[in-house]
Amino acid sequence: MRETRGFKIYRGVVLTVLGLFVLVPLYVMVTSSLKPLKDVQGAFTWWPSNLTLAPFVDMWKTVPLARYFVNSTIVSVAATVFSVAIAILAAFAVSRFRFRGRTVFTTTVLSTQMFPGVLFLLPLFLIFVNLNNSLGLQLVGTRLGLIITYLTFSLPFSIWMLAGYFDSIPRELDEAALVDGCGPMGALWRVVLPAARPGVIAVAIYSFMTAWGEVLFASVMTTEANRTLSVGLRQYSTQTNIYWNQIMAAALIVSIPVVIGFLLAQRHFVAGVTAGAVK
Repeated sequence: MRETRGFKIYRGVVLTVLGLFVLVPLYVMVTSSLKPLKDVQGAFTWWPSNLTLAPFVDMWKTVPLARYFVNSTIVSVAATVFSVAIAILAAFAVSRFRFRGRTVFTTTVLSTQMFPGVLFLLPLFLIFVNLNNSLGLQLVGTRLGLIITYLTFSLPFSIWMLAGYFDSIPRELDEAALVDGCGPMGALWRVVLPAARPGVIAVAIYSFMTAWGEVLFASVMTTEANRTLSVGLRQYSTQTNIYWNQIMAAALIVSIPVVIGFLLAQRHFVAGVTAGAVK
């Protein structure tokens, strides 16, 4: 289809507006992180008059940011690994086998995405408390409890996404593997998973981003010892002062792992999200 001149102008205007909408807040964040605190609290200026890297040094001392970083890394990586592993097995079963309750299972998994996460906060908290009272299993205020909590968010969407991707892979590949002597699990690991690599990477990125930036459940399910970055950033706000420049500097550092991971795997992520939509 040939593009008209009016459409090109319209597209340019829309992309420019969207670009400014994204880049201006990022620019303000970067420049604020390079200003002394008194300049950030004073009149806003587009360019800092006194450039300094002190906020990037002081942010590690004002709050235990390194400990929060370790907690977030452990929780996010563990939640991602478990989510991907469980989603692969569940999606493969839904895609390749016909069993009683299959439709109910897939409908239930997908329907959980219709409800806001805050609805699950109190039920999960009560379940964890009852497990501690009855079995002595401490989940509230632990990394394990937070990992389990994040699995309840990422697993339904991960299963649904991978099931759609597996459906797009020809079943003839499975049959060829079975003829060569592989069982169902052998066909999964040797044939289906290599073909479904973009979908698996997309699920991994989604699971990691969900766990890395979550705030609500982390603020309730954690203590000072296992607090994550998304909650720990609030510690820069005290009763006497708000360290805006350190908040901006910490926010930039916190964003680096997700941005780098997404840039490295964006091709696989896009392919994984879109491939399962067309069969």
